Amino acid sequence: MVRGRRIMTTAGLAERELGISGGKIVAIEPLGSNLDGAETIVLAEDETLIPGLVDGHVHVNEPGRTEWEGFATATKAAAAGGITTILDMPLNSIPSTVTDPALEFKQLVARPQAFVDVGFWGGAVPGNLDDLRELHDSGVFGFKCFLLHSGVDEFPPLNADQLETYLERLRGFDALMIVHAEDSRAIDRAPSPEGDGYAKFLASRPRGAENLAIAEVLERTRWTGARTHILHLSSSDALPMLRSAKTDGLNLTVETCPHYLTLAAESIPPGATAFKCCPPIREASNREALWEGLLDGTIDYIASDHSPSTLDLKDLGNGDFAVAWGGIASVQLGISVVWTEARRRGIELAQVVDWMASRPADRLRLRDKGRLALGYDADMAVFAADDAFVVDAGRLHHRNPLTPYDQRALSGVVRRTFLRGSEVDYQTPGGRLIRRGLA
Repeated sequence: MVRGRRIMTTAGLAERELGISGGKIVAIEPLGSNLDGAETIVLAEDETLIPGLVDGHVHVNEPGRTEWEGFATATKAAAAGGITTILDMPLNSIPSTVTDPALEFKQLVARPQAFVDVGFWGGAVPGNLDDLRELHDSGVFGFKCFLLHSGVDEFPPLNADQLETYLERLRGFDALMIVHAEDSRAIDRAPSPEGDGYAKFLASRPRGAENLAIAEVLERTRWTGARTHILHLSSSDALPMLRSAKTDGLNLTVETCPHYLTLAAESIPPGATAFKCCPPIREASNREALWEGLLDGTIDYIASDHSPSTLDLKDLGNGDFAVAWGGIASVQLGISVVWTEARRRGIELAQVVDWMASRPADRLRLRDKGRLALGYDADMAVFAADDAFVVDAGRLHHRNPLTPYDQRALSGVVRRTFLRGSEVDYQTPGGRLIRRGLA
């Protein structure tokens, strides 16, 4: 059982005792009820018990590119950041998760290594239309597509007409399509990004490319009636049309990422390729508008888009933004990064947890995750909101010691993480592989 003065229930922070049995929350009683248990965890005065976070956007890269990341390192990092459920992206692994045998292979590799629960996205690429139903029946949470080159040749993009065809197919079995929305034509005509200047790289991935692609997704969603999700929104220009689409009743959700909410293009030093991601980190004014979109509900939730690589692929020696791999490594730091910025804005911790646990769990149809509530999995994190630390990339759990947050002072420390009531010890993998509709 857990006892404390700050337990984040569905009714808000409260003095409560939680009873746990069989990995589930079976009792929530007022503090002082003296629930009995084989083990009792008593929160310190500065600690808050929050639900385990849900990160629906993690690139684990194993098998095939395990030198970039792997299930053991990624899930340890997730647990250290209070995340108890991740969904693995279908690309950057070899083979990509675009057929049922590829999914089975990935699951075989992941199962003995997972320190948190792991679910999987399938991929939607040219030529695998007839594989979608089998992947869906095998429990993937939906399908990811790109509207431009993905960065790896084995995961090619769909064009807009193919997207519509795939959405029509997915609507037939109520599957979710998640989209990397940047328009390849706009990027092909943008300035080239070579060199160590961030401004040049930013100009090579203009807001217009993102806006065009999002508009295309919205219309194809409207025409087909499918369920769609916009990944890693970085262009605040797209907020009005997303807001309008939601008002029109489209079955649409939107995520953004910690780096878009906390970093700014104007502050990125020359050659600092740890900051490179696609779509890019944009200007401070754009960041402010994204916060407004979060607060008014146009943006539904926050996901890490943890996309690490080896150090050499980041071209650290030359700092050339054209050459460096585009991806931010941050899965362990998400709650602290977002909380540091949110508290400065007067936003409550409960709102941050809603964006990083409850709302993603709802969209992903994780019926037992994302809340401290009766019948839910006892996935929990002990969070010290007023504690602080300085990020040391070399001490993070993810495989390669690089992150744009290195040496950044952050508020909020995850002191302990529990998966189905058992504390993650970083020695014995206790995570499960989960299927859509069964977690």
